[in-house]
Amino acid sequence: MGTTNTQSGTNVHEIADGIYRISTPVAIDGAGSFSFNQYLVADDEPLLFHTGPRRMFPLVREAVASVLPVGTLRHVAFSHVEADECGALNEWLAVAPQAAPLCGTIAAMVSIADLADRPPRALADGETLALGRHTVRWFDAPHLPHGWDCGFLAEDSTATLLCGDLFTQGGDGLPALTESDILAPSEAFRGGMDYFSHTRHARALLEKLAASGPSTLACMHGSAWRGDGAALLRALADSLAA
Repeated sequence: MGTTNTQSGTNVHEIADGIYRISTPVAIDGAGSFSFNQYLVADDEPLLFHTGPRRMFPLVREAVASVLPVGTLRHVAFSHVEADECGALNEWLAVAPQAAPLCGTIAAMVSIADLADRPPRALADGETLALGRHTVRWFDAPHLPHGWDCGFLAEDSTATLLCGDLFTQGGDGLPALTESDILAPSEAFRGGMDYFSHTRHARALLEKLAASGPSTLACMHGSAWRGDGAALLRALADSLAA
């Protein structure tokens, strides 16, 4: 893999077995250099986690096509309703005729059943979905870091947690996958642009995610991370409590 669009810098890297990080660098007023990441699980029933913003659709489509035919997508998933998470949802449904939105029950009820051009597949907390050799599991995580409808997917065979806006890192030129510290830079970013809801249930929700034992954290902004994911999630809980 590598760069799929030289003008935008959009690039694709495999960060776990059959799981590809698609990343496009951008500049955002007030936030500086930033990246929008999506994750593609290549399998019998391919899954895309996060669509990217609607206007980024051509770039993400081009990147997905470098891995597999876009028309074979079966699941278009996201953490919560927000432009960078599902802004291009209907564009993906248009090019992938067998695909359906995949989200939590709250997102399906309050937004996606109306916004999407096809009915969503809603997953309950702890529910699993087999894609082939990969199996994903949904975790409800309301207001972590924001959004009543928020939740995350974990892929069991690779111990990968698709962790949405947790551990958001700013900057450009970051590696696709790192074992270096991402807590300090992500907490520094949160300090400058506080996007957390500060739910009183943060520690319990982070402990639920930690109990899944992730070894790869697939972050939506910045590098993906490899290591003791449970320990890092608990360290985030400590930092939020402080």
